[in-house]
Amino acid sequence: MTRHQPAFFLLVLMCVVWLCNLVERIRERDLGEAMRRLIFAAFILIATIALTVDGQTRPQTAAPRPTPTPLPRPAATPLPRPAATPAPRPTATPAAINAPVPESRIALIDTAMFGDEKNGIFRYVDAAKSVQAEFKARTDELQNLQNRLNALANEIQALSKAPVPDQKTIQVRQQQGENLQLEWNTKKDRLDEDLSKRYQQVVAPISKQIGLAIDQFVRQRGVTMTLDLSKLLPAILTVAPAIDLTQAFIADLNSKNPRTGPPARP
Repeated sequence: MTRHQPAFFLLVLMCVVWLCNLVERIRERDLGEAMRRLIFAAFILIATIALTVDGQTRPQTAAPRPTPTPLPRPAATPLPRPAATPAPRPTATPAAINAPVPESRIALIDTAMFGDEKNGIFRYVDAAKSVQAEFKARTDELQNLQNRLNALANEIQALSKAPVPDQKTIQVRQQQGENLQLEWNTKKDRLDEDLSKRYQQVVAPISKQIGLAIDQFVRQRGVTMTLDLSKLLPAILTVAPAIDLTQAFIADLNSKNPRTGPPARP
């Protein structure tokens, strides 16, 4: 209900009262007074309608409702991530600018000559022979098996060339050969493994000492690069004998480490 509705009802009620008086005047034949009352009632009615329409069409100003403010949500706390440890970068070694190139002297040493029984390094040759002597019995056993395999192969070949080959005998010899071959392979693998271990125990330390002696030998002679002649022979066409230090090095090392007894026999 609007604020003009009570006044509207009051005015309507007044109009009804006027109309009732008007009807009473008409009955009494007082037309002039009735006409005046009718005009006045119409004026009141029109004014009331105008006020009512104005109240209905005028926008009502409602008190603004407060906008509900949403409660702030607690911010999600992210789980801490482990800090990534950057990989260390290798420190770059700056290249020398305009550095003078040192004078180079190249020498050759044939390491294959170290094991030569007559002209090699005494300590190296004797150590290798001592290892071979330890495994002589097993080496001879392998050689005997190889000889038997060769004999069986020759016998099978001869049987196959006969006018009437004895297939039964050939099959027996072939089976014997397969068994011997399997035995030879097994023993050869074991011998190679044991020999390698023993060489590491006896010969490898001497080889290391020889390497250190080479470094000292060539440094004393101002050599800046030493090449192994045994590894380069297919690529070398000509070489000046003066740069081959093989025999000079072997003689120098043997003089510093002479034999104290007869050469070891394999």
